Amino acid sequence: MKDIAPPPPQTALRPARDVMRLARMGAMFPTRLSFLRVLMRQLAREGARLTRPVWQIDAAGFGHAVYSIPLGGHVYSLVAISTDLPDHLRTDRVIATAWDTTYVLYDGVPDASEIARIRQNAPLQEAGRFTERDLVLSRANKSVRLFAHVVERLRAGGQPDAALINTVGYLMRTTAVYGNGKFGIADRALIAGRGGLGGPFAAEMLTVWMIRSFTHDLAEHLGGAPLDPDLKRHLGIGNSTGLGMAPFLVSHPVLLNNWMQARETALARVRAVKTLTDEERERVRRLADRAMRHLAQWQVPDRLHQARIDVLRSEWDLLRSWLTDETLGAPQPLDSLMARTATLSTDTQELTVALLLEPFGALVDGLEAEMTDALGFAGEPFETVADLRAAIEARFDWALDLDFHDPEETRIFWYVSEEKLEPRVGDRHAEAGAERESPLDIARRVQALYSALEGAEDLRAFREAHPQHELALRRVQCAVQHDYAEIHDNLIGARCLPIDMLRCKLSFFGATKFDPKSDRWTRISLAQGAPLPDELDTARADDWWLPVLTA
Repeated sequence: MKDIAPPPPQTALRPARDVMRLARMGAMFPTRLSFLRVLMRQLAREGARLTRPVWQIDAAGFGHAVYSIPLGGHVYSLVAISTDLPDHLRTDRVIATAWDTTYVLYDGVPDASEIARIRQNAPLQEAGRFTERDLVLSRANKSVRLFAHVVERLRAGGQPDAALINTVGYLMRTTAVYGNGKFGIADRALIAGRGGLGGPFAAEMLTVWMIRSFTHDLAEHLGGAPLDPDLKRHLGIGNSTGLGMAPFLVSHPVLLNNWMQARETALARVRAVKTLTDEERERVRRLADRAMRHLAQWQVPDRLHQARIDVLRSEWDLLRSWLTDETLGAPQPLDSLMARTATLSTDTQELTVALLLEPFGALVDGLEAEMTDALGFAGEPFETVADLRAAIEARFDWALDLDFHDPEETRIFWYVSEEKLEPRVGDRHAEAGAERESPLDIARRVQALYSALEGAEDLRAFREAHPQHELALRRVQCAVQHDYAEIHDNLIGARCLPIDMLRCKLSFFGATKFDPKSDRWTRISLAQGAPLPDELDTARADDWWLPVLTA
């Protein structure tokens, strides 16, 4: 039997009471544990090659194409369909019923009859009919200004304007990337055990990366010339993300815990590094410089978010000045650097986390294997009322401190719209519908459970008499075993900003260039800077953290 190497040394993990606050979750940046990064490394390790067996796109840019790639012993194909969409029908809202392009990630290589089936149904999206061979369903609209500009420049024998490419960052943006059995496509259980697609959202990330290649090919097809590789690489896939993404983090507490636990463990390992080599010091400095250039190229219209970016730029300049040979040559230098950021903004602290993880793949890579939740939650039962109350006091003290008699602490209610089956929020004190509230009020429920337990003697009898508290009890069981399973904030209070939950989840996807449009939805870029299909065997396959346009 082979000896199992002990895990690397690590410092203490940051406590959940600090990490699992909305303001910090809403300041997270992508890291080398982000799902797109993990996928690119997997494709590179396997020597995967993307092929395009079908290209039936006419001179106007309409038709269909098929892309195929091997991964983990299977072949997956993207069927891409481009249609003529009148301008007045083009919208990023989920209520749309027509799009410039639609897509299916197919399990295998589709034959002519399957392509015909997908061509008929994919443009219908939710209204279509799908099978278990269809793994992911998506749609995207053109960024009309940039797409037209790129095509025009290529037709004229030139290249698109680099500044405009940096401002927009993508030729198309998706308005949904559906997986896990939605609308009749394959349930995740079908692929969860497969190599390469077993990680969280791996199939969705593969779809996004392949869609990106289609957008590049379509623009080059219409322009009649190839894009400059540096400009092409900086064209990712945009995404408009709203409230539909937020409740996922609450309804999957073990998965949330595993994502955060892996990230915090990675940070703790890096902080425990005793000394840095000259090469590691230089790598940290180069990456800090890249981050500075990335921040300089990150502009958003939202005044409040741009103010945050401005502060981050200023503080990052200060942090960069700390990266001297003396500082980085001291004992346990990365731990000291992280501690030193305590006086800076949360944004700067979380960007520092991402910076410190990037050069240390040997310590970090592999933790992604712990970011799944194959079994779901099976908590240990509480024996007594006293045990349960003690657990609440230890794990939910923050919830017990909330005053739910204050109307502002109950202002928001979450619900699912009948029209699109998508999460929404309402004002409890001004709008109807709170009786259909989704159970995201974890803090209120746990506080109510704690109060109801007062005077109870037998826990089994209490549970039989009060089944309305079972959800809260299960959340307490879960929190006892999983430190990062709960968001330590009131999700129905007026101060709750759903966009913080969106950014947390999107950072795990690998999103950059967050561009908030309100506190409920944002635009982002995915796969910006990611390797092009012919670069999977180069150093670019795993060196695209916080991309910078240099063309």
